[in-house]
Amino acid sequence: MDRKRELTSVDLAALCGELGDYEGAKVDKVYLYDDGLVRFRMRDFDRGRVELLVDTGETKHLRVADADNVPDAPGRPPNFAMMLRNRLSGADLAGVEQYGFDRIVTLEFERGDEDTTVVAELFGDGNVAVLDETGDVVDCLETVRLKSRTVAPGSTYEFPSSRFNPLEAEYEAFAAKMDDSDADVVRTLATQLDFGGFWGEELCSRAGVEKTMDIGEAGDDQYEPLFSAIEDLRDRLVAADLDPRVYYEGSDDGGADGESGTGADGEDGGEASGRGLRVDATPIPMAEYDDLPSDSVEAFTAALDEYFTNWEAEPETGPEDGGGRDRPDFESEIEKQKRIIEQQQGAIEDFEAQAETEREKAELLYAEYDLVDEIVATVQQARENDVSWDDIEAKFDEGADRGIEAAEAVAGVDGSEGTVTIELGGHRIDVNASMGVEKNADRRYTEAKRIEDKKEGAQEAIANTREELEAVEQRRDEWDAGDDDGGAGGGESTDDEQPEHVDWLARDSVPVRSSEQWYEEYRWFHTSDDFLVIGGRNADQNEDLVKKYMDGGDKFFHAQAHGGPVTVLKATGPSEPARDVDFPDSTLRETAQFALSYSSVWKEGKYADDVYMVDPNQVSKTPESGEFLEKGGFAVRGDRTYFEAVAASVAVGIKCEPDTRVIGGPPTAVVPKVETSIELEPGRYAQNDMAKLCYREFKDRFVDESFVRNVASPDLIQEFLPPGGSRMVED
Repeated sequence: MDRKRELTSVDLAALCGELGDYEGAKVDKVYLYDDGLVRFRMRDFDRGRVELLVDTGETKHLRVADADNVPDAPGRPPNFAMMLRNRLSGADLAGVEQYGFDRIVTLEFERGDEDTTVVAELFGDGNVAVLDETGDVVDCLETVRLKSRTVAPGSTYEFPSSRFNPLEAEYEAFAAKMDDSDADVVRTLATQLDFGGFWGEELCSRAGVEKTMDIGEAGDDQYEPLFSAIEDLRDRLVAADLDPRVYYEGSDDGGADGESGTGADGEDGGEASGRGLRVDATPIPMAEYDDLPSDSVEAFTAALDEYFTNWEAEPETGPEDGGGRDRPDFESEIEKQKRIIEQQQGAIEDFEAQAETEREKAELLYAEYDLVDEIVATVQQARENDVSWDDIEAKFDEGADRGIEAAEAVAGVDGSEGTVTIELGGHRIDVNASMGVEKNADRRYTEAKRIEDKKEGAQEAIANTREELEAVEQRRDEWDAGDDDGGAGGGESTDDEQPEHVDWLARDSVPVRSSEQWYEEYRWFHTSDDFLVIGGRNADQNEDLVKKYMDGGDKFFHAQAHGGPVTVLKATGPSEPARDVDFPDSTLRETAQFALSYSSVWKEGKYADDVYMVDPNQVSKTPESGEFLEKGGFAVRGDRTYFEAVAASVAVGIKCEPDTRVIGGPPTAVVPKVETSIELEPGRYAQNDMAKLCYREFKDRFVDESFVRNVASPDLIQEFLPPGGSRMVED
């Protein structure tokens, strides 16, 4: 029989009742493991150490684990774990609730300065979302962008649409829901009432109803005992009247003895003292398992701990002849590594945005020098006269009421820190009142530099993850090559076979393999998710892109600054019918960076600016009355989605396989696809001069210089360089 891999909705209803007993436990530290496991290490006044595990990986569940069953702490914590530690360290677990009858659990944490909600989605691919007090997503393991709901940093968290809750329904609603079905009884319970297949069969067994009966033949004679079984289940869950069990299959003794241990002895790793393979952990005894042996366990979370602790150690039953090996799930591992890279790239972008904010604050302090100096001097003089901080704050409030500009700019006073919070240019800036304007501004510049230095660690982490990704891909290719030779990943290679990875830089001769595509007359690149993005080089191309190549499912991007190319993110190819696509966040960010980098923003030497995105139906050549649209210009109407402070950054690189060519675009999209690359930012070298510098650099990197001349001449490189001056970003 199939072993339990995920918790059911009934399991979660029982489990949340037990987890309520842990309310008041205080968070010490939070860990994130590569396989989607989040670990909350907490302290409880009565129980001492408490380990709450939320697993969104292969076995989607949560449980309180014995200290001996907790994995060792991982290495360097990723940004998601650090964010959780910052928000939850010292916080109290204030509540654990199941959302409706869904496989979703909310964990409420309270702390004096801020409250946090952690939402564990234990269905589909699994996810963990962290919400602030307003319900906005601070961060999440997986970004979700569907027509029905969005889960993404900065957005308001959206639960899945409300589903029928059979544990709260009256008989009339239950019967009506059953009648709406056109399947048999068990499928109706499983799908229409959301019990799932196993509990659908269990309820039929408890009620004595034939599970394969067509719903058209069923009526009150079947509905009433089924509803009574549901009521009994509900009453047990509400009263916490549980009798948790761990069930086994394949034991030698046969039969259900219902006796024995309290589990989690950890001594077998495979079969549990001859009782067989663990196949399920349930909150109450199951009629469907009457013929299976079981262990009675004191608490359901303890049963889950015993079960899932041993889940990986106990192999699935396989072919009796023992021949061959199952193919490892390389694809899942590859997707996981790609998700990690995307998160790391997002962290780098966050560092860049934070550093830019600090620089903006420093510049604002200088721009409003006299006002800030007046505020600081007022505080310093008051403190010299032994005026309390409360009185200082009251004086500022009084001055604001009288319309004094300096007092109106003061948003708050913190005597414990010796700071004054000043509102300037849309920012709230904490100013140390013991320092002058210059030193406060210098502190902001220093902080910006410190944040930018953190990028190096993140970039190193990306490099390491890319190496891991390449290693997995190589193992997959070697395994598949072995299958082609008639083995299971173990075929021997010959001297004539090409190695899996070729160091093209060191090759004396690199073969040229070229191909031409329709979009190459425009600016173009493929995102890291392999979506095509095209941009106009001039007014004529801007017109062509909108008229000929922009379809209904595409997205239109443009820099907020005047003087930028029309940029179209393609959902489909030119010969394919238009369709709606939920573009990944990484693709949207890369397209925005492309639109910005080839705009006038780069030419003006600016390092960042805003970009907006709209749907094709919002773009028109018809101007408003009294307005004029120049060639290549368009009117954009309606709401826009903005990407703020997008970094001006481009990479150019040389591909060696499967085709050979120079490509350019956002670094996150280009670097993984090329043998070698150069990253650029706005600088002093003119476009043609920078093309020559890049060409010379590439020639130095390749042994085969003739190859570089053929595929990456200065003219070819220049096609991918932004207008205006550039400089190379040092490694």
